[in-house]
Amino acid sequence: MSQFTFKMPDLGEGTVDAEIIAWHTKPGDVVAEDQLIVEVMTDKAAVEVPAPVSGRVVSVTGAPGDKIAVGSPLIVFELSEAGAAAAPGAAVPEAAAPLRPAPAAPPAAATAQPAPPKAVGTPAPTLAPIAPAASAAVPMRQGRVMASPANRRRAREAGIDLATVVGSGPGGRILRADLNGTPHVAVADAADTTEIKVIGLRRLIAERMSEAKRTIPHFAYVEEVDVTELESLRTHLNHSRPKDMGSLSYLPLVVMALTRVLETFPQCNVLYDAERGVLVRHRAMHVGIATQTPDGLKVPVVRNAQALGLWELAAEIRRLAERARSNKATREELVGSTITVTSLGKLGGIASTPIINAPEVAIIGLNKAVERPVVHQGAVVVRRIMNLSSSFDHRFVDGYDAAAMIQALKERLEHPATIFIPTVKSS
Repeated sequence: MSQFTFKMPDLGEGTVDAEIIAWHTKPGDVVAEDQLIVEVMTDKAAVEVPAPVSGRVVSVTGAPGDKIAVGSPLIVFELSEAGAAAAPGAAVPEAAAPLRPAPAAPPAAATAQPAPPKAVGTPAPTLAPIAPAASAAVPMRQGRVMASPANRRRAREAGIDLATVVGSGPGGRILRADLNGTPHVAVADAADTTEIKVIGLRRLIAERMSEAKRTIPHFAYVEEVDVTELESLRTHLNHSRPKDMGSLSYLPLVVMALTRVLETFPQCNVLYDAERGVLVRHRAMHVGIATQTPDGLKVPVVRNAQALGLWELAAEIRRLAERARSNKATREELVGSTITVTSLGKLGGIASTPIINAPEVAIIGLNKAVERPVVHQGAVVVRRIMNLSSSFDHRFVDGYDAAAMIQALKERLEHPATIFIPTVKSS
């Protein structure tokens, strides 16, 4: 019998590490070659990693949420003689040390072994100060308070007086659970909390959103649009099409209008290359469609939207959204947008402040369309109104240009026949 160490593979595109999303095997399991063993995520995409050999799993490195560097040990297999002969050349000798440190190693031997990778621990629970009413019910402790230095620090940071806390440990020692929420009083249970580790796509979304908000000076602009005529056109077009072809929403109409407007405002169809300090202006309009999925927000991309007809655009948006929600979208379908449109549909609210999808410089948000009384042509009438909420990177898009672009989009949507007319460029 011999061992084979499989290392984190190079997943391309300059990837230096990958995050463990879920293990599909554990030590002691016997797996077959090409069987799924682990799901990982890079900054580009989620990847399913198959077993390179058949054998028994000896050890694995990392838990969900941990990042493993490319080329670092990922999983160790024990191979049969036949399996050892067929194993890739990267196999390590049988005498290689296990990936995880052996228990009860002598001190001298321990110093000779490389330090194991540091595991990512469970996040510390939020410590809430004790409410005055609860404190009054707990008698003040007499004598020395027994607590570890770490729990003393947690209590100090949370503003908790340890003398008011009843410890549930041996001899009344204060444990970490005693500091979580309300104190232990008699047989009262600890606060009922659930810790959820932020991993995978949700972690990636959090990092990108934080980075975008931290580095981009957002300029928000909200405009009211009368979509009464647009709604009339949409209803007419839906009635003229077979029901099995899907109904037309506002989204493809807005995207089509946006492609016309960007012909006049090309400074909004731009990507900012921060490393080179260069704005890359695109002629093609690759429109990202922010899509809510069970795994979090994804932005599939309608490529060359300016070249598509209305029904082609609607079909492509629908196709990409379905692939994103079913987790079938490829990496190519999720990258490369030059401007993003986001819509909350019926939950759209009155206004929003969408966060720019860096490295883009603009994002357009559709809010809920509602009927309400407005003054139209000198009379109070009921019209269908929808707000457009937009954000621009104020470093590169001036407030005047941002407002002018949204006003041009408003003009097209309020007179929907103009959506189908290309921009006439002055000579």
